[in-house]
Amino acid sequence: MNMKLTVDQSFEHLFSFTQEDVVKFAALTGDDNPLHLDAEFAANTSFKRPIMHGMLAATVFSKVLGTIFPGKGSVYLGQKLEFLRPMYVDTTYKATFKIIEVNEKKHTARIETHIYTTDRNKITLRGEASVLNAEVFAAQES
Repeated sequence: MNMKLTVDQSFEHLFSFTQEDVVKFAALTGDDNPLHLDAEFAANTSFKRPIMHGMLAATVFSKVLGTIFPGKGSVYLGQKLEFLRPMYVDTTYKATFKIIEVNEKKHTARIETHIYTTDRNKITLRGEASVLNAEVFAAQES
């Protein structure tokens, strides 16, 4: 989807994760907190059921930024994150991306990133990413 990057340009992506995804993420990262993996343990917390790892949810930003928006060839330079609400498996969420700054000389962009619940439109995670994409900028210059 390589395109000319402009301020206020935006993109949305729907996604969800399964409990199997959470188990695999826990195995991969070593984060085996029972809050993510043990329904009985989680039932005795304020969440009442297992929650996803916040960083698992944030992987959607890497997927989209590196492959869809702004496009293949993007290099993820940084990400600020704030985890605002718990997220649950087998639930559809909406990730949003909005370009807030473009530096054509450096081939970079700053992108506002959010994850929303699709049922109540509440923000669960918010942040800001910075990306480099020489391929997109080269296409703009030709």
